Parts: sequence; C-alpha cells; structure tokens
Amino acid sequence: MGYIIYFVLIMLIPMYFQARVKSTYNKYSKVRSTSGKSGRQVAEEILAANGIHDVQVIEGQGFLSDHYDPRSKRVVLSPSNFRQPSVAGTAIAAHEVGHAIQHATGYGFLKFRTSLLPLANLGTSFSYLLIMIGAVLTSISSTGGGIGSLAIWAGVALMAFAVLFSIVTLPVEFDASKRAMQQIQALHMVDAQEYRHAKSVLSAAAMTYVAATAIAVAEFVRMFMLARSSD
Repeated sequence: MGYIIYFVLIMLIPMYFQARVKSTYNKYSKVRSTSGKSGRQVAEEILAANGIHDVQVIEGQGFLSDHYDPRSKRVVLSPSNFRQPSVAGTAIAAHEVGHAIQHATGYGFLKFRTSLLPLANLGTSFSYLLIMIGAVLTSISSTGGGIGSLAIWAGVALMAFAVLFSIVTLPVEFDASKRAMQQIQALHMVDAQEYRHAKSVLSAAAMTYVAATAIAVAEFVRMFMLARSSD
C-alpha cells in the first residue's frame, strides 16, 4: 500500500505544479503589459542594457517552449511570448535572458550544471535499465547475485548524476528569475501591479523545478536502499 501511495504522489505532484504553471501563465498572458513590448523586444532590450550583443532572440515552436541555448547563444521564445505584449511574456522573456546574463558573466552554478549535462543524460537514459537488470540477476541466480548487485550500484551511481543535475538546476533557475525581476523593474518595463503578476508567473514555474528535484531525491533514496538490500 505504501508503494502505491508513493507512486501516486510522484505522479500527482508534478501534474499539480504543471497545471498551476499553465493556469498562472494563461491568466497573465491575457494581460497586456503597459510597456506594449513583445517578448522579443523585452529580451533584446535587456540584452542590450547588459552589453550582450552576441545573443540572438528567435521564435521557437510549441506552448511554453521558451529556453536559452548556451551552445548557439540563442534566446528561444514560444510564438505567443515572442510576438505579444503580455505580462507573462515579459516575465518569461526576461527569465530566459537571465540565463544569457548568467552565461555572459560566468555564473558558477550554470557552468557546473553544463559540465554535468553529459553524465546527467547518461543517468536519465540508463540508470533504471541497469537497476532493473541487476534486480533480475539478483533474483534469478545465486551466482548472478554479485553481478546483479554491481549492476544495481552502477545504476544508482548514474542516477546520482541526474539527481545532482536537478539539484544544481534550482539555484540556476532562481537566480535567473531574480535577475529577470531586477531587469524589468530597472528598465521600467512593468508597473507595480505588473511586477507582482510577473513574479507570480516565475514563482509558479520555479515550483515545478522544486517538485521535480524533491521527487528525484526521493527516487534516489529508494534506489539506494534497494542497492543496499542487494548486497
């Protein structure tokens, strides 16, 4: 019964926070910003104000597909945020430029997260596979128990990199949001009420990262205990 409750929780918690993000975004994407600037204009103005001239702002595809690509130095905004002058679009565009500012200034946590990415991808792709193989070997053969335990521990080790990546993502995202709010206030892109609304949009988005990290840590602890029991 405990496992059932656990799996229900790790499914429901992300769904709740994703729904909250969509709800908050949908609410404030309909509120036109008094600046009248589209997300593209907001992003370009913040980049220019920070002396960053080698980052492009381009239109992406898909709902809330906004991101900063440090490899190509591009701020990619979803179509509605790229084109429309909304409070939500202003907040999200400023947040993505916050990552560009981190990149330009050599923000430590961003550099560390980038260096973790290859290992984190391996952990995401292969950790559960190794753990499952190890569990099967341990259960079906006494001679395969040692190999099975080794496979489980290898999977747990790979998972650790994915979990660490998730943990390091938190200060990166919170710092980008902090920079975003400072920029839109300093450049007078929002009034006092819009500032609060923009903060609500970014706070809702930040909670999805917090929830994802909490679940990742919980899963890692569960797999770690499984590995210990296999010895």
